[in-house]
Amino acid sequence: MTKVVIIGGGPGGYEAALVAAQLGADVTVVERDGIGGACVLTDCVPSKSLIATSTRTTYVRESEVLGINVPSGPDGKSEVEVDPNTFNPRIKRLALAQSEDTRARLVKEGVEVVVGEARLVDPHIVAVGERRIRADVILIATGAHPRELPTAEPDGERVLTWRHLYDLDELPEKLIVVGSGVTGAEFASAYQSLGSDVSLVSSRDHVMPTQDADAAQALEEVFTRRGMNILNRTRAESVTNTGTGVRVTLSDGRVVEGTHCLMTVGMIPNTEGIGLEEAGVRLGQGGFVEVDRVSRTTVPGVYAAGDCTGVNMLASVAAMQGRIAMWHALGEAVAPLKLSTVASTVFTHPEIAAVGASEDDVRSGRIDGRSVTLPLNTNPRAKMNEVNEGFVKLICRQHTGIVLGGVIVGPRASELILAVSVAVQQNLTVDDLAHTFAVYPSLSGSVTEAARSLMLASPE
Repeated sequence: MTKVVIIGGGPGGYEAALVAAQLGADVTVVERDGIGGACVLTDCVPSKSLIATSTRTTYVRESEVLGINVPSGPDGKSEVEVDPNTFNPRIKRLALAQSEDTRARLVKEGVEVVVGEARLVDPHIVAVGERRIRADVILIATGAHPRELPTAEPDGERVLTWRHLYDLDELPEKLIVVGSGVTGAEFASAYQSLGSDVSLVSSRDHVMPTQDADAAQALEEVFTRRGMNILNRTRAESVTNTGTGVRVTLSDGRVVEGTHCLMTVGMIPNTEGIGLEEAGVRLGQGGFVEVDRVSRTTVPGVYAAGDCTGVNMLASVAAMQGRIAMWHALGEAVAPLKLSTVASTVFTHPEIAAVGASEDDVRSGRIDGRSVTLPLNTNPRAKMNEVNEGFVKLICRQHTGIVLGGVIVGPRASELILAVSVAVQQNLTVDDLAHTFAVYPSLSGSVTEAARSLMLASPE
């Protein structure tokens, strides 16, 4: 029986363990903090739970137009009270429950779960304390942790990483978010909805520079309309805890003051001090584990998955990397990881979801394609719900009409993108989508309508 040892119990680790157990391997997972890893305990699950609260808050505040009367405060705005001492404990309970559910599933499948810190002794031996576990296959799935700046060291009280947020017993009155990538945008959106006065520091011309330009612009407009102070083209040089608040000094000389500062300036892989380089595993720039498209490292029999590889820091990608590693290691047929089919979502309000090729790929000539963009405010279901922002963008190949990608901005975009993801993965055409029934009225109807627009525009 093949012995598999997995270091790290996050999505890359536990999904790999389930596959390996299903294929008859003897599997051990070593995890120091709890099954589910940072994704479940401190990052993805808690943040999306917080966002669920913030989204409901927004719906309540904006419900008067639907005929629901909400009391107004002295400033004329809808007065909705949120209680961190209720939603933060709920978030922690949900995270722990998800961790326990996942651990129970592993145990049920016959996986041994070991609590502790692991390191490689050599390519076939993993040490956990005094214990030595011999393995035929090893998977490194150790994740990553928030990057810290020496001039803005988090203290857990005023200067924070997102892992500190759920210990706050009061809502930050004036929150300064440093970093306008996905994480920064999500928390800025959430806390603005909860009632914080939010300033967002962005080093680029606009928020979320790696996202679709139209989507980023639409979100920035929503942020601004709701009162967010966006500081573009500048960086945080230093952050100081003044005792009663924070002082953030920017690279352009401005100084911004608030009650709390949230640092979202990237991730550092958890690869230091666990014996990787000593065992021959090559680390690339930033300390990330170098892997190929079937998750192999530079050492035979040693694989890696998830954030520690830096391939694409999404739980779904980590899970797929872990599965692919086990399928490959245990002799199953496997398709290499294909990043062009990865769907992603920014859980702001409204959400942004995307998959496949971008409009920039079309404009630059990297692909021979065409696109169409339909605003959601023409969709009947959107009108019923007073959804005034957002759009559906669909991209297809010029002559064949094969769907290459898409972007959706709007409520539940994370759910709506699945139809486009299936089309990209299965090489469906806009004709295929156009002839697919969509419920009327529904937001998903805009996906099939976009397909019909591209189908009608097809050259003869």
